[in-house]
Amino acid sequence: MAFGKLLAVIGVILVIIGVIVSYAPWLISWFGKLPGDICIENEQRFVFIPITSMFVVSIILTLIVNLFFRR
Repeated sequence: MAFGKLLAVIGVILVIIGVIVSYAPWLISWFGKLPGDICIENEQRFVFIPITSMFVVSIILTLIVNLFFRR
């Protein structure tokens, strides 16, 4: 697959994800609320580290990429 086509496909995927997030926010309402996500908050600072959420996103993206680019 040529580099230009790959960029076009990635662009289309990002647009689709953007539309889903804009019109169906309940689909991503789980992000940042899983057990293992770290949220430290006090009067002066707010630290948010979504460890578990990023792990889940990584697994999903790995599965998608393997489905499309497996030979």
